[in-house]
Amino acid sequence: MQVAQSQISSMASSDSPAFRGIWLPLVTPFLRNGADTPVDHAALRRLVAHYRRSGIAGFVICGTTGEAAALDHAEQLAVFDTVLTQAGDLPVIAGLAGNHLGHTLACMDAFNTLPLAGVLTPAPYYIRPSQAGLIDWFQTLADRSRAPLVLYDIPYRTGATLTLETLLTLAGHGNIRAIKDCGGNAYTTQALIADGRLSVLAGEDHQLLSTLAMGGHGAIIASSHCRPALFSALYRAVQAQQLDVARSLFHALMPVVKLLFAEANPGPIKAWLAREGLLMDVLRAPMTSASPALAQQLVEAIAAIDTAFGPQAANAA
Repeated sequence: MQVAQSQISSMASSDSPAFRGIWLPLVTPFLRNGADTPVDHAALRRLVAHYRRSGIAGFVICGTTGEAAALDHAEQLAVFDTVLTQAGDLPVIAGLAGNHLGHTLACMDAFNTLPLAGVLTPAPYYIRPSQAGLIDWFQTLADRSRAPLVLYDIPYRTGATLTLETLLTLAGHGNIRAIKDCGGNAYTTQALIADGRLSVLAGEDHQLLSTLAMGGHGAIIASSHCRPALFSALYRAVQAQQLDVARSLFHALMPVVKLLFAEANPGPIKAWLAREGLLMDVLRAPMTSASPALAQQLVEAIAAIDTAFGPQAANAA
């Protein structure tokens, strides 16, 4: 089927989704102080400075990888302040999870005082509401939020599945702009991309290339802590239709991705960052540090990438 030039121009209009590229869901560093594990704000500033010029599109803070469930409200706000102060011109998305609407809206009110690029929010966990209840939940949050809402579709954590019909209904809300797609349904991913109203961001690291190749807009992936410039190069290669380059990068990165999720996230990431001297290898219970054997495997796998891609890769954060 031939497409007229006017149609092509229309498809590329300024109405296209705004959330694009590789977004880094930043870990939260902690100190070990006896039985206490306070947030290590010095290490947090160091991490933001480290990643700022690596080619990432922006930061996501206090998400799953950031151990948000182990942070109280005051600690989360302090993390936001540190990251926003250090991030410069890079946009920042904040995670917001809950299953008590009143409490969640109160948190949103605090978020509304911050210069956030977006708010990443999953379905209310554990209680498994109906699709009508899910629509009402997200629309209520979107109505209250100053920043655009980024849906976080991750049913294996929340226990709630967002159907395609529900997602397309939510896409019609003016303040719901994107989705972190961990739903595991390739048809839904394709349909959302084809619909075009939401930025579709891969949330499962191993689905990065397939999502981008279908026309997805980027990713929020924890593995981009390791050599983020290569993940950004993969994104740019797909945008430039250089699929051979994108495939080469993806296959080279996959052994590292596999190791990063061989044990509970973010244990392996923190183990590697600790070896890089960027933070202490400390997680809050019930999360645990990666095993020494896995940590060593990660070092070796990332060294193999550096060897394959040369000094530029080794310096790519």
